[in-house]
Amino acid sequence: MWIADGWKDYEVIDTSDGEKLERWGKYILLRPDPQVIWKTPRKNSAYKHLNGHYHRSNKGGGEWEFFDLPQQWSISYKSLTFQLKPFSFKHTGLFPEQAANWDWFSEKIRKESKVNNREIKVLNLFAYTGGATIAAAAAGAKVTHVDASKGMVNWAKENAVSSNISDTSIRWIVDDCVKFVEREIRRGNHYDAIIMDPPSYGRGPKGEIWKIEDAIFPLIELCEQLLSEKPLFFLVNSYTTGLQPAVLNYMLSTVLKKYNGVVTADEIGLPVSSNGLVLPCGASGRWEAI
Repeated sequence: MWIADGWKDYEVIDTSDGEKLERWGKYILLRPDPQVIWKTPRKNSAYKHLNGHYHRSNKGGGEWEFFDLPQQWSISYKSLTFQLKPFSFKHTGLFPEQAANWDWFSEKIRKESKVNNREIKVLNLFAYTGGATIAAAAAGAKVTHVDASKGMVNWAKENAVSSNISDTSIRWIVDDCVKFVEREIRRGNHYDAIIMDPPSYGRGPKGEIWKIEDAIFPLIELCEQLLSEKPLFFLVNSYTTGLQPAVLNYMLSTVLKKYNGVVTADEIGLPVSSNGLVLPCGASGRWEAI
């Protein structure tokens, strides 16, 4: 498992009975987590000092209950700074476990840029609030950030400003990811690296339906046409239990077999500070040049 264990401003304190107790900076949140199917004693004192609790509804969705929590605050990961805001369906605007991938591809970008004096062009699809975008840009890449939500792209721009990332490092695109990739193919554009963090289910700006099991493999095939002659890496994330690491491995190995590279895939996770165990948070598939 790839574990995001480099955080100082974030931690999973405890997990029990379908929820995880987290520290985001100085604020304590209690949020649902479908992986937490165990029920253990809630002995940690932080349970008594919550700043926010997301209550899941039996009818689907849920709502926040706040206790002295600001509308917005920031946390940092190494040189990166992210703006957080609790919003719909339990989210805060950041997936901390992805730091394991940020570290991996940032090192690859820095090494390639230094050794071969090469500017790396990265395409980030379903880019959300820009965690991967900011990390790649901070490592020296030129990033094209694509998300169907204008609000999410604006949020990502806030994170870029907070992290002191130059405006010239990122191209911001509000668009359906599949349609954007198809247009880029027609334009003849190419990228040295591709990141995709697709939702399990979603809709594009014009009502386009996305269902990951049906759409992910065709999209990987499309994206292969955008790769440069010497691609550096290709990263696919999944929070869908049906897309296990072996499935991600199989798809990337099949589509990228003509390139000189290797595929690895594994679960990603976050350490739980109260007991030393690891909370699983999805899976990632990584292709990298050799």
